[in-house]
Amino acid sequence: MKDRISKIAMGLADRTLANIDGDLSLSQVHDLIQPFQHSSLIQRRRAALIVSRARLVAGVFSILTPLWIVIDMYLFTWPQWGYLAALRIVASAAFGALAVWYRGGEGIWHAWKALGWLLAVPVMFFVASHPMVNQFDPDSPAAAIAAGYAFLPFVMCAGLSVFPITALEGVLFASPLVLAHLLAGVYGSAIFPFNSYLGAMWLLLLLSSVATLAAMSQLHFLMALVNQSSHDKLTGTYARRIGEEMLNLQFGNARRNKRPLSLVFVDLDDFKKVNDRFGHDEGDRVLRNAAQSLLSGLRQGDLVIRWGGEEFLVVMPDTDTPGALTAIRRLRSEGLGVRPDGNPQTASIGIAECIAEAPESSTQLVEIADHRMYTAKQSGKDCICAGEEAMPEILEARELETA
Repeated sequence: MKDRISKIAMGLADRTLANIDGDLSLSQVHDLIQPFQHSSLIQRRRAALIVSRARLVAGVFSILTPLWIVIDMYLFTWPQWGYLAALRIVASAAFGALAVWYRGGEGIWHAWKALGWLLAVPVMFFVASHPMVNQFDPDSPAAAIAAGYAFLPFVMCAGLSVFPITALEGVLFASPLVLAHLLAGVYGSAIFPFNSYLGAMWLLLLLSSVATLAAMSQLHFLMALVNQSSHDKLTGTYARRIGEEMLNLQFGNARRNKRPLSLVFVDLDDFKKVNDRFGHDEGDRVLRNAAQSLLSGLRQGDLVIRWGGEEFLVVMPDTDTPGALTAIRRLRSEGLGVRPDGNPQTASIGIAECIAEAPESSTQLVEIADHRMYTAKQSGKDCICAGEEAMPEILEARELETA
């Protein structure tokens, strides 16, 4: 039985750490297709990257767009080139506003807004300027230069590869560009006569697909990079630095929305004796087993953080103290793994809840949970403290074990 539990825990740990190292798991494939189940950490990092790159591209376009007015003056006569010059100045101002003033926020919605803004400007410019292109004889030398206008949707679709987006987002953001090209074909295109227009549309769709695949590759790299930097290599739980950031985010959300938030401070009992008696390799195995028991025994939305050494902090959003007690009692009944001597690994546990404790900060809430963990440890270990009076919870937890 001991070997079977150890093998299961080691298998879970290997799969978790494989995901951290960048291997493509089934859940990650799902996250590359649609963005609705990304972790808050991935969403924040991805949103910041999309906004920063959208602003960078917009800044470059705000400089390059008006420079093309010289070409317009060569290709067109007045007032046609003046009309295009006005369009370019407006487009340059829109790009400049995005580059200079847009700050957005931490949510993915702000990233979608920035990327939509970046793509909307060239789409509107393309639709407004397309009638000018049709004034040229397709065989004239000027038509070769004017073809740059018709290829604008192709350029913008290729630009999607710069951003870490999912397949669904790639389809949604490429659709206006494809639609603009389609409308131009219905209107009539001197650059793409009807007999070659379908081929150009096929090329645009192919380019959009390749750009989306490149964007998904960027997203996968970002996810692997964030996982490597945010997870503890040994246990697969969140590292403390990132865990504190996520805790602050959850604490702020709970305070704003007046929602419960429970913290569970878990300290493995007598862990130092494992290292001293059996060595650090066995100590690492015990840590992995305990961490995987926490990860597999809690909800998907709960956060497990390796707080230090043999200490773990569990963040349980939308969970009050009774709910946290129910989850922890179930977890204790399933066990936290087996020690090298064959005995079950136990833990001293302290619980604190945001609404009940009314702390000023997440740090204060952690201190309350930490203090209760020490109360549980001083009261005999292998027990839970969820209030100032630890004994009732200790008795109830032990009665549950003997039942």
